Amino acid sequence: MERILALDVGDRRIGLAITDELGLTAQPLFTLHRTTLKADLKSVARFIRQRGVTVVVAGLPLNADGTESPQAAKARAFAEEVRAAHPELTHHLLDERLTTREAHELLTQTGHASRFAGHAARLDRKDLIDQVAAVLLLEAFMSQQNGITLLPDPDQA
Repeated sequence: MERILALDVGDRRIGLAITDELGLTAQPLFTLHRTTLKADLKSVARFIRQRGVTVVVAGLPLNADGTESPQAAKARAFAEEVRAAHPELTHHLLDERLTTREAHELLTQTGHASRFAGHAARLDRKDLIDQVAAVLLLEAFMSQQNGITLLPDPDQA
């Protein structure tokens, strides 16, 4: 069964989520506080190895009109670094325009989403938002693997 890792890439933090061992559900992993590109890639690589990841999905925060924002360019660049470090894996970029807003709404509506409640005591709201956004990104990918919302892989276009 393939394990899918989702990355919600920001300037200061990266939210990570992964599928369960059966590939049925998306689970929050943690929020990586960014330091240097080398250290960030090393941390991501550790989880790829430890969890047997075969697919990496990185969120691409596009503008409302579908064009690339400056943040999208940064997320794409990080995703390319991960791709270069792990060419044996399958890599995807997924339009994630609304995941952070949806994460804020979800946490506001629920006080804290029940499946994240165990993590809530240890996390500040920003860390929690990044993890929820990564889970929402992963869930979107899992439900849309038919390619409707996937951006084309530049190597396969």
